[in-house]
Amino acid sequence: MAKITADTLIADCLEINSNAAEILLSAGMHCFGCALAHGETVAEAVAVHGEDLEALLKKLNEGVE
Repeated sequence: MAKITADTLIADCLEINSNAAEILLSAGMHCFGCALAHGETVAEAVAVHGEDLEALLKKLNEGVE
């Protein structure tokens, strides 16, 4: 299975990890519902929202095989 990285598009996160929407919401990131999610990477979203990139990537990759 694919691993979510800083360069992974938000839209792809939703396909890779079925819990991605919940994880993003808990971090205050509602970007998966935004039209920009199709072209925005995790790193870009984190920069806008001020989250910890490594911590978010760890959560997004939990349970991804």
